[in-house]
Amino acid sequence: MSSAAPTAPDAAPDQVFRLDDQVIRRPRAVRLLAAARRHRTDLLIVVVWVALAGWLTHGLWPDPGGRTLALNPEDQTLYEWFLAVDARALLGDFHLLTDRLNAPDGVNLMANTTVIALGVVCAPITLLLGAPTTFALLAAANLAGTALAWYLLFHRTLRAHRLAAALGGGLCGFGPGMISQSNSHLHMTAQWLVPVIVWLVVRLLRASDPGPTTIDGTGRARSAGPDRRRMISSAVGLAAAVTAQVFIGEEVLFLSAVTLLVMAVSYAVADRDLARRALPGFAGGLAIAAGLALLVLGYPLWFQFAGPQGVADGMFSPAYFSADLGSWWAVSPLSIAGSDEASRLTTGPAEYNTFLGWPLLLVTAACAVWAGRRRLVLACVVAALVMGTLSLGPEVVLGGTRTALPGPYALLAGLPVVDGALPMRFGLALLPIVATLLVLAVDRALRGTGRARRLVPLAVVAALLPIFPTPLPTAERPAVPEFITGGHWRQCVRPGGVLVPVPLPTPKEPWPMRWAAAADAGFGLPEGFFIGPYGRGGTAAMGTFKQPTSALLADVARRGDQPAIGDEQRRQAARDVDFWGASCVALADDAPHADSLRATLEQLYGPATRIADAWIWRV
Repeated sequence: MSSAAPTAPDAAPDQVFRLDDQVIRRPRAVRLLAAARRHRTDLLIVVVWVALAGWLTHGLWPDPGGRTLALNPEDQTLYEWFLAVDARALLGDFHLLTDRLNAPDGVNLMANTTVIALGVVCAPITLLLGAPTTFALLAAANLAGTALAWYLLFHRTLRAHRLAAALGGGLCGFGPGMISQSNSHLHMTAQWLVPVIVWLVVRLLRASDPGPTTIDGTGRARSAGPDRRRMISSAVGLAAAVTAQVFIGEEVLFLSAVTLLVMAVSYAVADRDLARRALPGFAGGLAIAAGLALLVLGYPLWFQFAGPQGVADGMFSPAYFSADLGSWWAVSPLSIAGSDEASRLTTGPAEYNTFLGWPLLLVTAACAVWAGRRRLVLACVVAALVMGTLSLGPEVVLGGTRTALPGPYALLAGLPVVDGALPMRFGLALLPIVATLLVLAVDRALRGTGRARRLVPLAVVAALLPIFPTPLPTAERPAVPEFITGGHWRQCVRPGGVLVPVPLPTPKEPWPMRWAAAADAGFGLPEGFFIGPYGRGGTAAMGTFKQPTSALLADVARRGDQPAIGDEQRRQAARDVDFWGASCVALADDAPHADSLRATLEQLYGPATRIADAWIWRV
């Protein structure tokens, strides 16, 4: 009997288990399918934005390492190096003062726009596929992610119609300023946390409002009272979001804070009853959020402004980086209706922050009037005027000509923190402000009847069409030498040691920093492209002083002439490599005037050794 085959009843429990397992899985699949059907419009919008972001950055694919953004390749090189250094956190090798650039002094990562949070989160991608791939992914993801975050805020918090919210989210994520900043400024386009911060501020305000006072049946004045649980959770969430944004892009956080402050004051003036009711709880919640954030940010912020290689001032001239008044009604050259002629109205292709175009300005003004006397409309209009005028800088410029008319920014110039933000970037705040006004108008039209139901959305779409973005221009870039990609550099410099590429990297020509990025920042470099305290009196400056040997080699690379080398030059060359703590000097075959550079280096350091496609000198 013991060897008999199992009967059907003996198999039943297993069969029942499998059936039960199917019963368990089937409702879950049904729920997922039902959720997908319920949110199919939202999913479609996300797919469209992801596709649009991919199309706009398609020039970087399918070979991110061999392609570069043609309009700002220097900053792309810098950000790829940032991402490589940030990724070392996954290897347990990360410090706020990195020794992987500007040897031996190092670079203060908090004083530079190093997108630390993005680099750490994307570290597996960087270490597996390389920093150029991470850069390309973030360039696209920041656009789509920002659009999605604003869409959710408009639809879920403002309760706007999906079409209205989609138009507003699209403008926030793919507006002219965002497309322009996508030319290598990852810290400026990573704005997907801004709607989260706005939502948490609104949530805190709503929770702090005890509601209007009413008289109960006994004649006593009563109110619902503030929702303290939501206040605390909102304050904690706000602290977390602000802390994360500091490690992504402080300038975006600063612009958001100024905009929210202006809107809050405007809203409070328009609704004094709400201000009186909610101010005590709201202020208390903000104090809790600030206190919690400072617990985490206190040391990094001290390190940024007062730590080693830190800077406490801005290095960019507010007068130079001011928005031209005429740029507001011009269309960005990176839009389908734009022209290269308009580029003269700004400092460069990465700063088309104010190029909204006259059709959008007119339609936005009409929508603000038509949307009615809503307090939010008033707050948006005031914020738009304040941020727009601040973007004009200390002196108004019109058509490239300075007018001697002082701008409101002159009142803020020189203030701590403020001087670190470029005036023209205040114009970036108008994308969500304008989007909010458009969303309110389109939502009102779609929920109403009559001709406005069609005319308002059509007018908004017509105003947005001229600024529809075009793909970011890209170009090929030289391959990183096999000496680096093949790991041959380890034959002459230990990991973490210092390699001297010839010529050395500078802010204008940072290309050797791609070597370090390709090696996952496994070695350090002298000099380079960064912000440090090398200006007059220890003020902020771009890059550092060139050592004599570096200056000599840079001159050979630029002109191709071979200088006379004597004992003094050789002694100085020895002193310089000793100052840098260098283990190896390397010259790639594709360096400018490579033959002249090799001859000069052999006179300075002796015969070279050939490794892969580079000549090296062990020093």
